[in-house]
Amino acid sequence: MNLARDDVYEVLSNRRRRFVLHYLRGNGPRAALGTIAEHVAAWENDIDIADVGSDARKNVYTSLQQFHLPKMEELNLVRFDQRAGEVELTDEADSVDVYLEVVEGHDVPWSLYYLGIGGLTGAVTLGHALGLPLLSGLTEVGCAVFTVTAIGALALIHTYYTRTMRLGTDGTPPEID
Repeated sequence: MNLARDDVYEVLSNRRRRFVLHYLRGNGPRAALGTIAEHVAAWENDIDIADVGSDARKNVYTSLQQFHLPKMEELNLVRFDQRAGEVELTDEADSVDVYLEVVEGHDVPWSLYYLGIGGLTGAVTLGHALGLPLLSGLTEVGCAVFTVTAIGALALIHTYYTRTMRLGTDGTPPEID
C-alpha cells in the first residue's frame, strides 16, 4: 500500500502520533500501549517517566487507544491489538521518513545548501575555464576532485544530520531537543 501524501501529512501533523513512531523505532517495533503512553506523556510534559502522574498517563492512553492508533492502523503504519494492548510498527512506517526533514527556526533547507555547493563548484570550474588568477593553476582533474569532494562532504554532513533528527533515534524525539 502506498500512502497518499495528504494521509502522511495528516498522521505526522499530530505530535502524539510522531511520538508513537519515535518510541517504536527507538525501542523495538512492538510495545505495550501503557508503556508508549507513559513515554509520550513524559515527553509532552518534559518530565522523567517516573514523574508521570496517573491523570497524564490516562489522558494519553485514552487518546492513543481511541483515536491516534486506530488512525495509524487504518493507514497501515502500525498494527494495534486493542484486546492485548499491543502496538507494532509495520514496514509501511518507513515510507514516512522522506517527509520528516526538520527545518527549525533559522535553519536553511538542505536543498539550498546543495544549490550553494552547485554554485560554488560551477564558479570554480568557470573561473578555471576563463583563466582567472587563483583558479587558472588548477588542472581539470583538480576541478573535478574539488567538485566531487565538496558534494561528497555535504552529502556526508546531510546524512549525519538527518539521521540524528529522525524519529526513533536515541532519547527524546527530535522536536523536544
